[in-house]
Amino acid sequence: MYGEMILFTGNANPALARRVADRLGHPIAPANISRFSDGETRVELHQNVRGRDVYLIQPSCAPANDSLMELLIMVEACKRSSAGRITAVMPYFGYARQDRKVAPRAPITAKLVADLLQAAGVDRVLTMDLHAGQIQGFFNIPVDNLYGEPLLYRHVRETLLTPDTVMVSPDAGGVERARSYAKRLGTGLAIIDKRRARPNESAVMHIIGDVKGKRAILVDDMIDTAGTLTKAGHAVAEAGAKSVYALATHSVLSGPAVQRIADSVFEKVVVTDTIPLSDEAKALDKIQALSVSSIFAEAIRSIHFNDSISRLFLAEHD
Repeated sequence: MYGEMILFTGNANPALARRVADRLGHPIAPANISRFSDGETRVELHQNVRGRDVYLIQPSCAPANDSLMELLIMVEACKRSSAGRITAVMPYFGYARQDRKVAPRAPITAKLVADLLQAAGVDRVLTMDLHAGQIQGFFNIPVDNLYGEPLLYRHVRETLLTPDTVMVSPDAGGVERARSYAKRLGTGLAIIDKRRARPNESAVMHIIGDVKGKRAILVDDMIDTAGTLTKAGHAVAEAGAKSVYALATHSVLSGPAVQRIADSVFEKVVVTDTIPLSDEAKALDKIQALSVSSIFAEAIRSIHFNDSISRLFLAEHD
């Protein structure tokens, strides 16, 4: 058993960190994270961590580089202060989309970030819905990849589920995710097959499955610019769906994403708070955020007391 639990947070998502801390009944330890005049990150931890079990709650979301550097420097500060164990709690693991070489001379940034975290001194990583599950294998330390599905699944079952609901995968890569929802909720399943006849031509979306006259719920792991998602929603509506919704764990919502959602056919886009919503996104009624604080609090408590957290990996919270 390591020493007392200590929680720190950076500037990326302090609201989620506070919610996690409240559920644990454990305060966020004081720290000062600021910038030198040239933009370098400056970190001062104002609590003794010697021999303690330290949890740094910091997603590497926008501004991604600043968030990641804050986390790395906090890890370095804890390591040099003789922390007993350091767990990086990253509700959103950035740079995960480049998880393999897809072109000559392309980087694998997910592996680079894994190497940086380990070199800084992280002993364990706790994250949610990695863009690709195999990223866990890029680490030589334990990685716990939690799922947002139980939270979103419960929300669908309690507020959106109707006898004519159909779960929709916006692309072929997300079929397994949509199938999991459909199986547990007892709904139909549809898949959007996007094809381009030739370069620089608009993609044609073919829908595999029946959505006519049904409540369609599109499922994805993240929403970035929302281009693909909103086009998929439009295609489903054109195919005869009577109402269209969307679910996603990570609300990256960069560039024109919020405006695209505002102009879309979606009645509601449900996300989680792994990434904080911008003021623009908060003001849009179509976007609803659910908190993952209870999942992370339970995972942190289990890790601290050396209990199993496998129950949190199973999307069976019904």
